[in-house]
Amino acid sequence: MTTAYFITAFVTLFVIVDPVGLTPLFAALTQGMSAARRRAIAIRACVIAFGILALFSLFGEAVLGFVGISMPAFRIAGGVLLFLTALDMLFERRTKRREDQAEEEDERPDPSVFPLAIPLIAGPGAIATVILLAGQNPGVPGLVTALGVALSVIVVVFAFFLTAGLLERLLGRTGINVVTRLLGMLLAALSVQFVLDGLRAYGFGPA
Repeated sequence: MTTAYFITAFVTLFVIVDPVGLTPLFAALTQGMSAARRRAIAIRACVIAFGILALFSLFGEAVLGFVGISMPAFRIAGGVLLFLTALDMLFERRTKRREDQAEEEDERPDPSVFPLAIPLIAGPGAIATVILLAGQNPGVPGLVTALGVALSVIVVVFAFFLTAGLLERLLGRTGINVVTRLLGMLLAALSVQFVLDGLRAYGFGPA
């Protein structure tokens, strides 16, 4: 497993989870709470999200095989899903939807499970990504890559959550919007690559 491949996989999942975009929402959901309680919620949300991603890394492909879906087909479908997510990011629909979810759950005393762990961190896009990563290199190598990338991104999410207040003050709403759009452009290109890889597995395009 090359370093370049791991970096590409990390960037893909990082863009999907979007820790920068999640941080202001985490700050809103935990507004007025003590630093200790914020930290506890961040830990709980990240542990649960990693558990979900690890579960799909381990058994996602087996589930697909059980229902008769091939990995190339899932790779194409996953690429399309990621492209739609990129469009949401580019046109700010994703940010608005996340803010609406945050507002709906504003009165909940502990938002660690929902909406933080699910669906904001371990959402459909992240789940599709770890299944794709595990399937690109069947066996232990692919599984180790998927788990390693998922853990790395979750650690970054946790670090961002710990600095939620500071980051929000530094970037401001405009800064968050700019970063989100840049990540959306990158995700669009990566999603097209997923689709091309799936088509290549069916014999379309150069090997």
